[in-house]
Order: sequence, then structure tokens, then C-alpha cells
Amino acid sequence: MIFEKMTVEDFINELASDSPAPGGGSVAALCGALASALAVMVGNLTIGKQKYQDGWESAENAISEGEKLKSEFINLMNKDTDSFNLFMAAMKMSKTTEAEKIIRAEAIENAAKIATETPLTTLETCVSLMDAVELMAAHGNPNAVSDAGVAALLAESAGRAAAYNVMINLPGIKDRDFSDKCRERMNAALEIIGRRSSKVAAIIGNSLK
Repeated sequence: MIFEKMTVEDFINELASDSPAPGGGSVAALCGALASALAVMVGNLTIGKQKYQDGWESAENAISEGEKLKSEFINLMNKDTDSFNLFMAAMKMSKTTEAEKIIRAEAIENAAKIATETPLTTLETCVSLMDAVELMAAHGNPNAVSDAGVAALLAESAGRAAAYNVMINLPGIKDRDFSDKCRERMNAALEIIGRRSSKVAAIIGNSLK
């Protein structure tokens, strides 16, 4: 899929259809892309304004990182749906003979791993985004501090949504070593994003008093 070529209305209507994809995984990545865009926006509203010159360097870093991560999230939106379609294609493979059953089982296992790795990458990318968001919450244009706050909320929500998509896939994977490592990565990322989001919330709260 190439969701970035669709209008907002077309994407929402596709999401609301009876097709299982795009679904929560692509929406998680979309939220990450929106959070990235907000961080970049706050950066652009900071650079060039003399009264916020102390925040220019932070804004430049946030813009650079935010633009890169925005592109990664858009790619993950498409990849999540493609991963689901790959899994469904594996499920539909013939299982008439023993040989076909073996081939099908291997294809399902590989597709399930890809379908798990994709939202896990989304989650970990959300963790990376928190650097840019925190920079803009602390050093960005104070008139846009609420936008930095929304970026933080979206990034955290995107990460937690992606984690749900990891968790739902793990029980179907036979490779326990792979599953255990994915769960460890997921839990570590969730701990970080929760902590970072709380820190940004405190910054925003103090700014809006």
C-alpha cells in the first residue's frame, strides 16, 4: 500500500471498511508520523524568531530528527499493512500434501515474525522521537508548547498501540527465542516511552501554568 498518496478522507474510509488492513498497526505508525510533524512544526516556529534564539540549535536538531522519523513512520504505515497481507497469503497456501503443509507452516512462521517486527519497530521509533519532542517542549517557541505536548501524547499513544500489535502476534510464533527477545525489546521500549512522556508532560504542565 502507498497510504501517503491517499487523501485523509480516503484513508479514513478505507480504515472504516470491512477490510482488516489497514488497521491498528498502520494507525499507530500514522500517529507517530503526526507526532513527528508536530515536533518539526514547533521547530520551524522557533527558528528565525530572535526572541527564541536560545532554542534555535534545539529546533534545528528537532527538525532534522523529526523529518527523518516522519518518513520512517510513513514507511511503517505501509509496511504494517503489507506484513498483514503477507501473513494472510501464507495462511491461504495449499496444505493438501505433507510437503505443502511444511512449506505453509514455514511461510506462516516467517510472516508472523515480520508482522511482529514491524510494530515493534514502530514502538522503538516512537522512543527515538521523544528526543525531538522533549527538545521542543523545553526549548521551542512557548506559544507552541501545547503542540509539543500533543506530539508527546501522540508519540506515547503510537508506541502503546504498536505494542498491542506486537503482543497479539507473539503467541502464534513457535520460535520462543524470537518471541522472548521481542517481548524484552517491547517492555524496555514501553518503560522508556512512559518515563519520557511523563517528563515532557511535566515540562508542558509547568509552561502552561
